[in-house]
Amino acid sequence: MKIAIVGATGEVGRMMITCLEEFRVDAELHLFASERSEGKTLYYNEETLKVRKLTEDALREKYDYVLMSAGGAVSKYYAPIAAAAGNTVIDNSSAWRRESGIPLVVPEINGGLLKGYAGIVANPNCSTIQMVLALSPLHKLYGLEMVVVSTYQSVSGSGHKGVQTLQQQRQGSSDNGIYPEKIDLNVIPQIGAFQDDGYCQEEEKMQFETMRILALPELKISATTVRVPVYYGHSESVYAGFAREADLQEAGKALAAAPSVRFHDNTYFTPINCLKSNDSHISRLRYGTDRHSLCFWNVGNNVRLGAATNAVRILLRHLELNKEQDR
Repeated sequence: MKIAIVGATGEVGRMMITCLEEFRVDAELHLFASERSEGKTLYYNEETLKVRKLTEDALREKYDYVLMSAGGAVSKYYAPIAAAAGNTVIDNSSAWRRESGIPLVVPEINGGLLKGYAGIVANPNCSTIQMVLALSPLHKLYGLEMVVVSTYQSVSGSGHKGVQTLQQQRQGSSDNGIYPEKIDLNVIPQIGAFQDDGYCQEEEKMQFETMRILALPELKISATTVRVPVYYGHSESVYAGFAREADLQEAGKALAAAPSVRFHDNTYFTPINCLKSNDSHISRLRYGTDRHSLCFWNVGNNVRLGAATNAVRILLRHLELNKEQDR
């Protein structure tokens, strides 16, 4: 199998390589990045690979899959070129998530959309992925009607520059770096630009994407997204309201059985423990304001589960469905 990775030297691009190794994908990798990263050396299954400069001609080559994590502007320009060459493109940016003809996929929930599909596939927002993995089994039981979520998102969600900013501030720098306020020993209740309705871009992403992935266009959802001085791992406090009365034990069993979910009963899970995890971790499950609501604490590795892992799972699910179709 021939796979191209665009943005290979970034946080998510490097993790895509790691995840392909961990999922034991037998592939011939072609790595692309910007001109300043040309010639860098990366490794896949102990094979030495040189990073090439991204060009139009490079993506006109035929690949089985093109994994992209180089930002929205790069994706908007290059993804259609790759798709026109007959490549299946799995894009990690926000560039295609609102396009009605392009599937927005968490394979454990709506992977069936990939059957017979060719073209661009959108990888959802990191905060959305970990939350919908937990909400989906609960929705099947009780009928999800409302979600109120507050996030505690690590600086790696801003890319390597976010990690560098926190590192430099912890060493004494007073430069805000890429953030509107100092992030060290602080929290910032803004991720992305503010919109006219008072919500910021990250909050609107979570609201729109959750409705779309769960196929609940009438879902009432409000998000508050907060950047915190943690290097890796996003945390979320989730309140979910349902049409039917929930049962705490039944809900716990459903979460424990859900794919890519780890349920922690009678304890809690923190982001420092999820550095090598590909799962969405749920703890502190309890009733909300009544028996028609549940609250829980949700933790996931934003670079793995929230980006690279989901992209590789999309690839594997698409491959599986295509093989079934060809039989």
